[in-house]
Amino acid sequence: MAEQDAPIPASDDERRGEAATVAPAAQPRDPEEASRALLDVQDLLRRYNVAQRPRAGEDGERAAPPEPVDLSPYLDGLRARLDPLHPADIAYVLEALPYEDRMVVWDLVKAERDGEILLEVSESVRESLIRSMDREELVDAVETLDAADIAELVPDLPSDVVEEVRRGLTQEEREQLRASMSFPEGSVGELMDFDAITVQQGYTLDMVLRELRKLEQLPDHTDQVFVVDVRGELLGSLSLERLLINQPEVLAEDVMRRDVLTLQPLDDGSEAAQAFERYDLVSAPVVDPRNRVIGRVTVAEVVDLIREESESDLLAKAGLREEEDLFASIWASARNRWLWLALNLCTAFFASRVISAFEGTIGRVVALATLMPIVAGIAGNSGNQTMTLIIRSIALGQVNMANARRLLQKELAIAGLNGLVWGGVAGLVAWLLYRDTPYGWLLGGTMMMAMVLNLLVGALIALAVPITLQRFGRDPALGSSVLLTFSTDSMGFLIFLGLASLLFR
Repeated sequence: MAEQDAPIPASDDERRGEAATVAPAAQPRDPEEASRALLDVQDLLRRYNVAQRPRAGEDGERAAPPEPVDLSPYLDGLRARLDPLHPADIAYVLEALPYEDRMVVWDLVKAERDGEILLEVSESVRESLIRSMDREELVDAVETLDAADIAELVPDLPSDVVEEVRRGLTQEEREQLRASMSFPEGSVGELMDFDAITVQQGYTLDMVLRELRKLEQLPDHTDQVFVVDVRGELLGSLSLERLLINQPEVLAEDVMRRDVLTLQPLDDGSEAAQAFERYDLVSAPVVDPRNRVIGRVTVAEVVDLIREESESDLLAKAGLREEEDLFASIWASARNRWLWLALNLCTAFFASRVISAFEGTIGRVVALATLMPIVAGIAGNSGNQTMTLIIRSIALGQVNMANARRLLQKELAIAGLNGLVWGGVAGLVAWLLYRDTPYGWLLGGTMMMAMVLNLLVGALIALAVPITLQRFGRDPALGSSVLLTFSTDSMGFLIFLGLASLLFR
């Protein structure tokens, strides 16, 4: 390298001053800070609410205080507790507060942090916060974010706010915003940011370091820079570790990794998340069809995606259609639960009609009424175990049509074995309970056979429902628990009472 390109060493005074500027005392962060902050904020809000309530008069009637109450100490205390919190911790607190208290806290948050907090809160809570803000506040909050983050908020923002924010962006930022908004939901493009650092082929490690020093700060989760040719096509990645431990005059392309996992904007985000987990990635480049680097995906976005999908699966399994604000209105919360409650009501009536078809048998052997919930309950629990494993395996991409038949055979075998073991135990207990009756041994045998058959039904439904939903492009967890319960209840009653009708003649 030419001598004039060598960096000029800093003086001792400069180094000391720089160290004092860039290396302040570390502030350790406690993982339980959000929980403690929530308790503190709730306590401060309780005191604030008590202070502003009208006081009771001597006759017991509520009366206004004789003079205005100074609420500023309570608000100052809340503000002092909120200011040091990370935006994600403030979001956690906001989500756990009723609407009135949430608005008090939201008004106390520093305006320059509004945009970051809006990104962290759940969509349902975000909507309530945005409704409480005027146009100017929204514009100021959104303008603090980069293009990829703005794109995440766009669906919840008024169109005039989006247009004003767009006009305030540079041409490059507008193009990035347009690109981010064009990618389908759940794609890699939706997860991508535009902070990928690229260096040209032929750079030495010293030149790479010079390029990095020109930046005001490294983008979050920067663990590598990407080496490209003159056309911008990706050649490999240079980890910061290799950058630091090799000699400055070494060429970047001589120590870079060439076997780089690359993603494309239209790739499925869930599959990208699995790749991050499988290969322990911190970041991965996103390339266009010509292999040019256009952005990157980081582990932070992947973790958010995994959390969102996990929450979505839990809600879908219970039959909830969408994420719900914990303190949403009673009407909105009730309506969110109607669809599957309606279906459950229909299935319950169907199960009751199955039972009514065997009223004569139940009338002759009353013990059947006390035992049949056991048959349905055990099969439901066994089926839920199978269904949970299948839904998880589908999410990981481990279940497909090539291995579904083998998996079905295995789960049916497990259900049959469990049916024989626990059906035998249940049959023995039934015989002990009713051994003094003429049908004691027959009741025990019926119990065992019914449990074996119903566990087989539960295993079949537990596999069939998620796989069928996946084949039709639906969430495999959608209402799965409701459908499984309906099947094991109805078929359990039908099998148990049907066998009893045949045997108790």
